[in-house]
Amino acid sequence: MARDLQPQGIHLAYVNFDGAIDTPFIGERFQGIKDEDMLEPTAIAESYWFMAHQDPSAWAHELEVGPFKEKW
Repeated sequence: MARDLQPQGIHLAYVNFDGAIDTPFIGERFQGIKDEDMLEPTAIAESYWFMAHQDPSAWAHELEVGPFKEKW
């Protein structure tokens, strides 16, 4: 889709948020989870903002986001 739509100025990207999002539901369901183990909704929004406002000369088409202390 990106190849077809890019000439029209439409930026398609795949964004993978690999982690729990800090919401009331997650807090209730996983009561032992620490704040630093979760993705902040405002940080997620900033990631989308970054992708949406890239210069067309350097579009990223894939972004993976996870908590900084994730064990590999």
